[in-house]
Amino acid sequence: MEKAINLEEKFKGIHEFWSPHIAAELNGQEVKLAKLKGEFVRHQHEQEDEMFLVMEGELIMEFDDRQELIKAGEFIVIPKGIYHKPIAKEEVKVLLFEPASTLNTGDVENERTRYNLNRI
Repeated sequence: MEKAINLEEKFKGIHEFWSPHIAAELNGQEVKLAKLKGEFVRHQHEQEDEMFLVMEGELIMEFDDRQELIKAGEFIVIPKGIYHKPIAKEEVKVLLFEPASTLNTGDVENERTRYNLNRI
């Protein structure tokens, strides 16, 4: 790629919530950008860890036994096999870092499942 990526400009091109876009790829991993609002589906990824870096807003990550609040400038790593449900009371902008094989809804397939992500 060898070019700087302006995250603010890339986020301007995202108009749908819960629909990740690929911003870059490296070593079998993808850097994805997404806007979130509302509640997502509770799910897990059997084979992949995920990293959520909150760029703007506040994200609640709900686990079976607790919730974690992730604020702008903070990130959380969700290990494979852990059930989680992202919740965004207001719009949140996140950068996701995860293997290219990661399906956004994990072990759940529904109307929010995205099989072919747009590149931004």
